[in-house]
Amino acid sequence: MLAGLRDHDPAQELATATRLRRDHPAELVSAALGMARLRQRAVAKFGAEDAYRMFFTPNGVEQSTRRSVADYRAARFAALGVRSVADLCCGIGGDAIALARLGIRVLAVDRDPLTCAVARANAEALGLAELIEVRCADVTETGTAGYDAVFVDPARRGGRGRIFDPEAYSPPLSWAIEAARRAPHAALKIAPGVPHEAIPDDAEAEWISDGGDVKEAVLWFGTAPGARRATLLPGGHSLVGAGLPDPQVRAAGRYLYEPDGAVIRAHLVADVAKELAGGLIDETIAYVTSDELRATDYASAYEITDVLPFNVKKLKALLRERKVGVVTVKKRGSAVEPEELRKKLKPEGPNSCVIVLTRVAGAPAMLLGQPART
Repeated sequence: MLAGLRDHDPAQELATATRLRRDHPAELVSAALGMARLRQRAVAKFGAEDAYRMFFTPNGVEQSTRRSVADYRAARFAALGVRSVADLCCGIGGDAIALARLGIRVLAVDRDPLTCAVARANAEALGLAELIEVRCADVTETGTAGYDAVFVDPARRGGRGRIFDPEAYSPPLSWAIEAARRAPHAALKIAPGVPHEAIPDDAEAEWISDGGDVKEAVLWFGTAPGARRATLLPGGHSLVGAGLPDPQVRAAGRYLYEPDGAVIRAHLVADVAKELAGGLIDETIAYVTSDELRATDYASAYEITDVLPFNVKKLKALLRERKVGVVTVKKRGSAVEPEELRKKLKPEGPNSCVIVLTRVAGAPAMLLGQPART
């Protein structure tokens, strides 16, 4: 039944349910339709080939690692020579699957019986059951001796939404760190907004973005203690910080660079500024400006034509004069909401423009330009 629901239209669900109930029990039809909806949602994370073979829970779809990130992390483990991993708080098995696909033996542990059943079903559905042992247990009572590495993905959501205090994770970050230190290698998945002061000195901290969106941060043990890394997927470009001081503030140049979110979270804007021979437009804003156009994997470049004090009336007149009908509004350090500004501008015409709302030397400003081609 599930295979036949692969391309079903949710808008036609009532008609689909009525048709299926002629030959199947109502409870089975309801469950199948629910799983079909989850599979459609999961395509964005797992890809169609996997998503339509896997099984999900609502929380599993929401909280699981997307395949591109799980594959990247599994490859890092493999590069370290890891052949067995204790995956603690395994969820529906996304990370365990990525590890097993590289031939790594996995002990996948979760305390929720339904989640474990789904993880086990996914391992079987993808032909990886021989490499993935799913165990329903409390991770804090699970021995990891004999495994080459430990991976911990603590729950960071509670009944009221996201949990921002690492000690309120389940299990707490302090427990996960101690578990990591007992293994030859380890990785702990944490929220990207973790304060840098909460990162242990013996850990490497890595921030990962995918398609420009920051997905997670990971603390690595047994790799490069104290290092700060930003990794950008799908390209797999990794920038390791050199411990540089903050860049100098300078006048806006011909080009503006917007560092990737992982670079910003990792506090590596100074490294990108050095690569671009640039400086900051404001000491509190992560925009890099330069007179040179240089290729970089870690920032988007814009050629700037105008740097003006923020003024809606003047901006509207300028866009009208230049026949700009398509505007892309970006902001950093500005209280102005892009959608509200777009409504006020009412742009018309065949041309396009990028508008950057920010601060220059502490004052509200608007920078106009176009994406630069390197």
